[in-house]
Amino acid sequence: MTSSTIEFLLNRKSAPIAELHAPGPSNDEIRTLLTIAARVPDHGRLAPWRFILYRGDARERVGEKLAELAERREGPLTDARREQERTRFSRAPLVVGVVHVPRDNPKIPQWEMFLSGGAVAMNLLVAASAMGYGANWITNWYSDVEEGRAILGLKPQERVIGFVHIGSFDGEAFERPRPDLDTLITEFGADA
Repeated sequence: MTSSTIEFLLNRKSAPIAELHAPGPSNDEIRTLLTIAARVPDHGRLAPWRFILYRGDARERVGEKLAELAERREGPLTDARREQERTRFSRAPLVVGVVHVPRDNPKIPQWEMFLSGGAVAMNLLVAASAMGYGANWITNWYSDVEEGRAILGLKPQERVIGFVHIGSFDGEAFERPRPDLDTLITEFGADA
C-alpha cells in the first residue's frame, strides 16, 4: 500500500521559477521550512551549512549587482541580457541560499559536509512543495565566481550549494524525463 508521503515523493516536481509569484511563505512558515531543511544527516553535528534569505528589495539590489558583474566580465550587455541578470533573484518572493560552511574536523572530510548541505537543499525543496508552494533549486554562473559569491553574502571560504526559489504557483509543473532505473542499478555479488 502506498502512503500519501510516498505518493507525494513519487510525483514531486520543480515549478518554473518564472511562474512563481507572491505570496511567499510567512516568517513562521520560513522558520518551519528551515527547521525541516536542517533535519539531515550531519556526521559530527557540525552544521557545515547556513541559510541566506533573499526577499523584499534585497532581491532587486542583488540583481543590479549581478548585472554590473556580468557586464564587467562579458562587456556591454544587451537589454535582454541585463534584464536577465537584474531579475535573477526577484522572480520568486523568496530565495533561500543554502551555503556550504567548511568546518575543520580531522575525521570528517569536506565532501561529506558538502553532501550534508545537498541534503539540506533537497529537504527545503521538498518541504516547500509539501507546504503547497512552488519551488526550484538552481545554482548558476555567479555561484562559481568569487565576486558573485561576495555579492550574494558568502564569505571567501564558503561555497554555494544552491538557491531555492519559493513562491506561490498556480500552474502544472512540467514532467521532465526521468532516468531509466534499470540502467543505474548494479547488484554487488560475491564474485565482484
